[in-house]
Amino acid sequence: MTYKQAKTKFFLEKLATLPFVWLGQFFGGLLPLKENTGIFLFFSSADIGGAPRVNIDIARCIKNRKPIIIFSKKPKNNLFIEEFRGLNAIIIDLSPYIDNKLFHFVNFFFRGVIAAWINKNKSPVVFGGECLFFYKILQHVKKETKRVELCHLPTWIGYTIGHIDRIDMRIFSVLSLKKEVEAQYQENHLPGRYYDRLYFIDNAIDIPPYSERYNQRIEVVFIGRGAPQKRVHLAAAIAEKLHRQNANVHFTFVGDVEEVVFPDKYPYCTFRGNIKDQQEMEAIYATSDVLLLTSAYEGLPVVVMKMMAYGKVVISTAVNGIPDYILHENNGLLIHRTDEAGIVEEGVQLIQQLIGNKKKLTLLGKRSYEIAKEKFSRTTFCRFYSNALLV
Repeated sequence: MTYKQAKTKFFLEKLATLPFVWLGQFFGGLLPLKENTGIFLFFSSADIGGAPRVNIDIARCIKNRKPIIIFSKKPKNNLFIEEFRGLNAIIIDLSPYIDNKLFHFVNFFFRGVIAAWINKNKSPVVFGGECLFFYKILQHVKKETKRVELCHLPTWIGYTIGHIDRIDMRIFSVLSLKKEVEAQYQENHLPGRYYDRLYFIDNAIDIPPYSERYNQRIEVVFIGRGAPQKRVHLAAAIAEKLHRQNANVHFTFVGDVEEVVFPDKYPYCTFRGNIKDQQEMEAIYATSDVLLLTSAYEGLPVVVMKMMAYGKVVISTAVNGIPDYILHENNGLLIHRTDEAGIVEEGVQLIQQLIGNKKKLTLLGKRSYEIAKEKFSRTTFCRFYSNALLV
């Protein structure tokens, strides 16, 4: 979608929904929030995942300002909800009301309610962490509102271009994605003022002290959702092929992958399911040797950052932002083949290089640790977002 097409689409959508939005604004004016700090954070859900983890980190950076967190999508597991509740934030879960296609007019109504609550503030701030409802709100908030967007993946940029007039800061957690948006602006012949609103900041993690650890056999871990983009079946195929070769390697799968890869078919692998406990996850990072990713597209997953911080080797398909952080034969290994059979073959070959090669494991892992210390500082992260969410 071009900039002009998107602008037209959203203008027509605004006209069609206005009666419901006006009604919502009326009710929002009659029933104001008891506490209204003027900072509204729009997140899809509290499901487990890399993007929600970043949302938690951002909210934690400004928890002393008691932000209002609005969830808009029905959760699949809601495993992060307790962490959100511990952030001194006001949490409003709209998902039971607005995430229903049959009663979509209710969604329009709540756009008005939330917009009324936002507009009651002198200088409000709204922030969207890859949340569709955030974009729907932008058309209805007053011009004094500071509007900040966070992007992790390219899947949104075809849609969001129609909203860029209303966004003051577009923040990217992956440098290659920022460059992709700049190229999109060039194709649409947009003026320079839009480029000035683009920012890049790495996500943040805790960096443990460096230590070397070796297992008797290579411990490979896959960490991720069972979503199509993750292509879990390719990681399972790599495990199967190495098992048939009697390779000295063991695979563990963490995440809700059982609906995609059936554990009974892979008795030589360990399936841990979703892990909510953070200490348990830290133990997995610490005791594994290799993180394997076979994704079709990625931003910079938190699991990559965590494994780098533990001085481990990342083997990943060379997609999107991954090559900005994983440099082949420098601090990790990249799969360059793009066909599924080739990905499996190359993945097997790269893991074979590490079996019995402690020197290579150490060199790649230590370099990853050094890069993690340099790039993923929490101090820098919080300073950036605290300033971004100030008026």
